Amino acid sequence: MEAELLACGYSFHSKPFAMGFIEKLPSFLFRLQTDGHCKALVKGKMRTVEPGDLLLFQQGDPYELRVDTAEPDGSSVSGDYFLFCQGQWIRDWWNRSEKPTCTRIDLDERILSLWRQLHLEKHKVAAVEPELLTYLLCALCISLERAVIGTASLQGRSNLTVKFTSDRMKRYIEDHAKEDFKVQDVADHVGLSVSRAVHLFKESFDFTMVQYALEIKLSNAVERMNYTHMSLEQIAESCGFGSYAYFHKVFKRKYGVSPTQFRMKATFGRQRNGLQLHQPSE
Repeated sequence: MEAELLACGYSFHSKPFAMGFIEKLPSFLFRLQTDGHCKALVKGKMRTVEPGDLLLFQQGDPYELRVDTAEPDGSSVSGDYFLFCQGQWIRDWWNRSEKPTCTRIDLDERILSLWRQLHLEKHKVAAVEPELLTYLLCALCISLERAVIGTASLQGRSNLTVKFTSDRMKRYIEDHAKEDFKVQDVADHVGLSVSRAVHLFKESFDFTMVQYALEIKLSNAVERMNYTHMSLEQIAESCGFGSYAYFHKVFKRKYGVSPTQFRMKATFGRQRNGLQLHQPSE
């Protein structure tokens, strides 16, 4: 698999900055705006780039970037993830689907996490693993492609727009289930009013946001009960229940038995199958 990461990082500018005009980029360049705004050359014109804008340039494209003064004191703010790459796999990946120069995508934590992993691995002082870099780069490319295709497929299709928005809310809840998030946070994430977000989520999945978050926390708790030595109190805390009393209440309502009884039954089942046991505690 020929895919080489040349440079990767996060760039933050609090003062005006300019990267002069480059007639032909020597490699592929990907850039995802996360904070503030800047201006970049897109299809021959300087365009304002805002959070969520993904810029994709292939080898040979012209490029120019500018962070202008935004405040009276002469300051400005612009933050972005960037990378330069090359290789036959990258060229094949680029050619297999349309890659618009600028696409507004969701700032998905999964994409940002891959970009951060690439940055950390690339800048290791020693023991850099080229194979790992290659697979992380390919995974990021595929994730970006999926985000671009998903965004393009929604244009002018209201039913898909609804699904896209609902899925964004679902992913947000999955990422923040163990935190004390509010419905307002989910609504703000997708740019809807609370009442509209609540109605849309219930209509799409036939359960409320709170119910879905609770299901995720209970599922995580069961996994920890089955496969860790954590006490039930530790599990309740780590899964975001706040208190063991609340965990006990919702768990028994869901499964019909207390957490202790559930764990003892699971332990007995493993004992019969000759598996290693852990001693439960209340």
